[in-house]
Amino acid sequence: MAQAENTVKITSVLSLEKSENFIIKRSFNGSLLNHNNLGLAWQGVFVLKCKPQDNIAIVTEPQFIQIYQHNAADVALELLQGLSALQAYTSPKYLYDALGSRLFEAITELPEYDLTRTEAALMHQHSKDMAACLPRAACWIDLGAGNCEKAGRLLGPMNVARYVAVDISVDFVRQALATLQRQHPSVRMAGLGTDFSGGLELPEALALDPAQARVLFYPGSSIGNFTPSQALEFLSSLHRACGNLRTGQKAVHSNAASSGLLIGVDLVKDAAQLEAAYDDALGVTAAFNLNLLRHINRLLGSDFALRDWRHLSRFDRVHSRIEMHLQARHACTVTWQGSQRSFAAGETIHTENAYKWTVAGFTAHLQAAGFAPGHVWTDSAERFAVFWAPA
Repeated sequence: MAQAENTVKITSVLSLEKSENFIIKRSFNGSLLNHNNLGLAWQGVFVLKCKPQDNIAIVTEPQFIQIYQHNAADVALELLQGLSALQAYTSPKYLYDALGSRLFEAITELPEYDLTRTEAALMHQHSKDMAACLPRAACWIDLGAGNCEKAGRLLGPMNVARYVAVDISVDFVRQALATLQRQHPSVRMAGLGTDFSGGLELPEALALDPAQARVLFYPGSSIGNFTPSQALEFLSSLHRACGNLRTGQKAVHSNAASSGLLIGVDLVKDAAQLEAAYDDALGVTAAFNLNLLRHINRLLGSDFALRDWRHLSRFDRVHSRIEMHLQARHACTVTWQGSQRSFAAGETIHTENAYKWTVAGFTAHLQAAGFAPGHVWTDSAERFAVFWAPA
């Protein structure tokens, strides 16, 4: 076979016409070579013809679809509305610029913040039980995928046939998907760049198979950033996405009953433990919160001075939530886009909520959103739960 030294043998075979025998033209580091006139495009992959006796298989490259487009005017309007409110606030999504995302990864390594480790241990400990409950050969839709690490550990054990990594930008998942595709060549993969915080819509461009069950995967307890009413609306959109494309019509695929939501939820626990998790001794969470002001300065052209503010977190027992604030150390005035606001000493900007649930309370919320009773797994101390909710 021509140029066999420049090809990589793949062990997983996709369905092809019997008369077609192809090989992916790849260098050994996984990048596509210049195909010139030697091959042709097949489902987005450059391939070369092979001899019929060659035992070579084929794998597709990940598909990337970017829907969300940054609009500076819309971002400025959203920020200014919040910062001008009587109780100033911002959306927690603005905590996650490039530095904020790295700081959050550091937070997950802290001894005070055991949510990520507890969830990972639960997934590992109960993986066989989960696999028995979840549909096999399903399409997994990973919400807020980031580095795709959590879902990546489950693709094999859960026999995933297709994987869609969803984040605000496909650039966040591009490298991770390229790595996962090499590790799981038979799994069709896609990256979807969209802001799903207002509800999930799956574009027709994904060409989802209506006969394939879907597992919507939402780990990490990010559902806690929603108020209970917002969470209900969001969960309802996920229920629709389990069986539909964009239309919101009744589910039509034959595996609709097998589809569902696999979601991680942080549970109510001792207030001191919760407050320590959001105000660690090393000050990483404080840096994460304060970095928001740097991000706002870039987005608005404002002049927040970090030295004027301190990190504040507290557990609101009435609403069962951790609140994160930035508190003015002294009276200060901040200007932005031809306007300004004066903050009194002690006044705060509310930057994030993290609602904590009980198993019974979240189960009821899932059912109110349209999901059927399913399964729940908790750690021995009942600090964290993973719910499987059939659609």
